Formats: sequence, C-alpha cells, structure tokens
Amino acid sequence: MGKLEGQVAFITGAARGQGRSHAVRLAQEGADIIAVDICAQISSVSYAMSTPDDLAQTVKEVEATGRRIVARQADVRDVEGLRSALEDGIAELGVPRIVLANAGIGVGGPNSSDQDWHDVIAVNLTGVWNTGRIAIPAMIEAGRGGSIVLTSSTAGLLGVGTNETGLLGYTAAKTGVVGLMRSWANYLGPHNIRVNCIAPTAVRTPMAANVSLERLFEVNPALARAMSNSLPVEMVEPIDISNAIAWLVSDEGRYVSGTVLPVDAGSLNRR
Repeated sequence: MGKLEGQVAFITGAARGQGRSHAVRLAQEGADIIAVDICAQISSVSYAMSTPDDLAQTVKEVEATGRRIVARQADVRDVEGLRSALEDGIAELGVPRIVLANAGIGVGGPNSSDQDWHDVIAVNLTGVWNTGRIAIPAMIEAGRGGSIVLTSSTAGLLGVGTNETGLLGYTAAKTGVVGLMRSWANYLGPHNIRVNCIAPTAVRTPMAANVSLERLFEVNPALARAMSNSLPVEMVEPIDISNAIAWLVSDEGRYVSGTVLPVDAGSLNRR
C-alpha cells in the first residue's frame, strides 16, 4: 500500500515535464489523478509547449500504475475552464486532498517585450491563484484536510540579476507565489490543510533541457550564475522534485506548512 492510497491529486501542467512526473509518482503511491494542461502554444513562449498527445501519454503512464486519471485540456489563466475541468475530475474521482499548482512557462531573452511580462505573470502567478481558489472551497467543504504545493523557483528566493522583461516577470511571479503560499497556509491551517512551496533549481524538462550554462555565461552571465549549483550537476531531474513532493504531501510531512522546500543541488547556498 502506498502512502497516498485512496487520495485524489489535482495537478496542473500535467502533460509532460515536472507535471507528468508528479502525476506518475503520486499514482505510484496510490493516488488517483485529476490532470490538466493547456496543450497549446502561447505566442510569447519560444520553445514548443505541450500537445494533446503529451497529455495522452500522461494518462497512459498513470494508468500503467493501476490508478485512475481524469485528464482535461484547460488553461490556468481561464478560471472557469479550469473549474470545469476540476468539476469533471471530482464527479468521477472525488474531491482532491492534494493540489499541485505546477503549471508554468519560461519567457524572456534580449528581445523580450511587455507581452512576455503579462503572459508569465498570468500563467505563473494568476494561474496558481486560480488553481487554489477553485480547489480550496471543495477541500474545506469536504472537511478531510489536505496538502497544497505551489511551484516556485530558486529565482523566487534570490532574484535574477537581469533587466530582461520576461525574466523579471518570471522572478516576480515566482516570488509572488511564495507570498500566496504563506497567506493560504495561515488561512487554511485551521482546516488542517497544509500549504507549501517547492523551489527547484533548473530542472531537465522541455522548458529548460536545451539550456547550456556555458552558452548562458556568454550571453547572460547573471542568469547563468543564478542557475549554477554547488553540486556537480547542471540540472536536476523531474523525479527529484516529484520525490520531494510525494513526501511533502504525505503524512510523513503532516506538520510541515508555510515553508519553502528547495530542491536546488545547493544553488541557494552558493549565493
């Protein structure tokens, strides 16, 4: 029996990368999954975003663990569309006791524009707020407690020394997520709902997999330093974040709330 047996987890950005890894890892521990992802391109994002086929692959991998999954295309910027996806999941699987506000984008570069700022704030901060505000009422009404994990970043704890619009928006969003977490942790504590942040360093996902620190040092030394780790790895793997979350949302982390858990290969300690 897994340590999340019989629970339901609601995960955004679940089509690939960290989100898929989280879905599969929690399913391995016995959780059923409500998975959502935009599965479409945002124009300001320079890398290829997820597709319906990616979300279908998440479904396949979760089902291979023997657990159930309800997957829907939904944009975290669209609160009503997100609510509809969650309601579909609740109708089939029940109210989630675990919520992972994982969906996020990376934008920026020397030619970043005002639109980059607006898009990254909309997805990485407003999208997190939307995820919480549609799930929290159902969790409170169910009265069974639970755990919410918001995905921040080491950038949200130390700031990136750059004046690029998109990267400033990314840092501002990830910093704002920490403040949102602290407020929800205080509000939801009496309901036995714990709220925490996970703060990864660079993770080997489609969003970051093609980043070369050597190249970054050439074009953006400040960003490269911010992404450098003290342990001899350029990036951590999605499973490293998923393993930390699996512990955090389980009874093993039952008294951990209002905290930021770095999975950063020592990058914060280097500063």
